[in-house]
Parts: sequence; structure tokens; C-alpha cells
Amino acid sequence: MSKEITIELRDLAIGYPHRVVAEGLSATVYSGELTCLIGSNGVGKSTLLRTIAAFQPKLGGSILVRGGEIDSYKSRELARLISVVLTERIEVGHMTVLDLVSLGRSLYTGFWGKVDAANERKALDALRLVGMERFAPRDVGTLSDGERQKVMIAKALAQETPIILLDEPTSFLDFPSKVDMMQLLHRLSRETHKTIFLSIHDLEMALQIADKIWLLDDEKRLHIGTPEDLSLDGTLSDFFERRDIVFDRLRGLFRIENPHTRTIRISAPTHRLLPLYHMVVKALRRNAILATPEAESADAIELSDEGLLLRTADGRSHHPTTIEELLDLLTNDEHHG
Repeated sequence: MSKEITIELRDLAIGYPHRVVAEGLSATVYSGELTCLIGSNGVGKSTLLRTIAAFQPKLGGSILVRGGEIDSYKSRELARLISVVLTERIEVGHMTVLDLVSLGRSLYTGFWGKVDAANERKALDALRLVGMERFAPRDVGTLSDGERQKVMIAKALAQETPIILLDEPTSFLDFPSKVDMMQLLHRLSRETHKTIFLSIHDLEMALQIADKIWLLDDEKRLHIGTPEDLSLDGTLSDFFERRDIVFDRLRGLFRIENPHTRTIRISAPTHRLLPLYHMVVKALRRNAILATPEAESADAIELSDEGLLLRTADGRSHHPTTIEELLDLLTNDEHHG
């Protein structure tokens, strides 16, 4: 299925009556893609998302939704184009999951808002898409944060809009739930061919799962591209390095660069030992020791199929069975100066 432009920003200015947050923003969003908006805290991500959702007026420029200027739509018309999932935990009282998701069908239920069998099937279909169909009779108040967030996404799906906007959907979730949530949104963008656009603080998650990244930098410039393109052209390196974080262009991810106070030589004769090699290097770097094959040091670490071997400056050999034991040996003043 070919991708279609669903949202287009043209020289957009966002902010408040007496304060411009950002201006000159131009961008395009396509159907069938997961797009993540990232940037520093306070840079204007939420303002941009609220403006695209028509929750607050733009200050200038244009926002085209399905080819029409956003201001030209009546609220009911816009509700058929854009559904929104907010971060705030909404208390709904004694309501079943099916009842809550069925609220997404309010545009289609007529004057009295009665959910008939056809609309209930639509709500159940939405729950099925997020893997929550068996929760339909459950009270919303009994759900975990992750389950509740999936139900709110199902409500947005039940609204049957081509565009879904989400504000920090992984907030308040534990790490496995964050991964599950992002994988769900990516899958939904493919299966439903909807535009799924979200703001997110989990940068590493966005870089691994998003189809497109919108990076609103500290100068309020908008950089757009795949995570890989933004990695190769240096955009992500520039963004992270200003925060003393190193962006690894080879892997397309950032890493924390701990300063080191000493170096040690390390060798691994076979590719099979690379996982152990990388874990040892990582653990040592966290303890201010740079391990590299080129290091000129009296201490040396040798990796083999038998495990770890540490040769220390005092001429002794040690055979730690874990990386923790290796760290104890290297950080013990008895073994190094």
C-alpha cells in the first residue's frame, strides 16, 4: 500500500499570544509510519503536539490535515481525522474496559449516544488489535498502567481516524512495558496503515523503533529523517554531544562516556569471544579504566574459551570467574599503583 501525506506543516509558528515558542517549522507526515518527536525538556514538543492536535491555535503558517487547512475543519470533522491519547491518567469511575473503548464510537452512535451491536463490534475489534479483548468486561480501575494505556489506544482506534497522536505514551511504564508499547504502536502503524505520531522522552527507544524522527533542537530547528539518516549526517551526534553524551554513529545509539584515569591492554583471539570482550570493556569503562588492544600497560587482560586471565604488574596471573571478580582485582590498590 502506497504512503500518503496526512499532515503537512508549512512555515508553522507555535506558542502563546505573547511568546513564540518556535517558528518556521516545515515538515510532512505519512500514513503507515511511526513518527517520534524528540528534543530537550522545555523545547516545545508538547506545544507542537497540541498545536497539531488543534488543542491550541497556531501563531502563523499552515497545518494541512489530509490536504485541508486545519482551521477549515469543524470540530466534529476534525474528530473524524485525528484521535489523541494523552499522558494524564483519567479517572473514569466504575466503567468497564468495553464501555470506555466504546466512547471512541460516539461520533457514530447518533443523538442519544447508544452503542448498538455494530458499534460494540468495532470497539471489540479495537481491543483485539491491542491484545486486550479478554479485558473487555474488566473494571478500568483494576488495570495496570500499561494495560490502561493500551485501552486508551484501543479507544483511539475505535474512533476510526487516519491519524493518532500520542503525548508521551511510555511515561509511568516500567521498561518491559515501554518496549511492549513501542512495538505495539509500530505494529499498528503497519497493520492499520494509520499515521501514528507521538512525543517521547525515551530517546533510545525512539531511535530503535521509529520510522521517522522529528528532532526539535535547542535552537528550535526541526530536523526530520530516519534514525539512520540523522545518525549518518551528524544531527544526532550534535544533539547528544552538547550534553556530554557520545553518539555512536556505527550503532546509531548514544552511550554515556565515562572519563578514564588509567588504561589496560585487552585481547580476544576469536570472534566468539566478542560478547565477553564488549562486556568487560563496558564494565571497566564504568570504573574509569579504558581497556583497548593498543594500550601500553603493565596490566593485561586475556580472554579465551577458558574465561578471563589477568596478568598484573607484579608478575602474577589471576583467573577471575566473573567480571565482578575482575573489577575487584583491578580496583584493589594491592595490584596496581
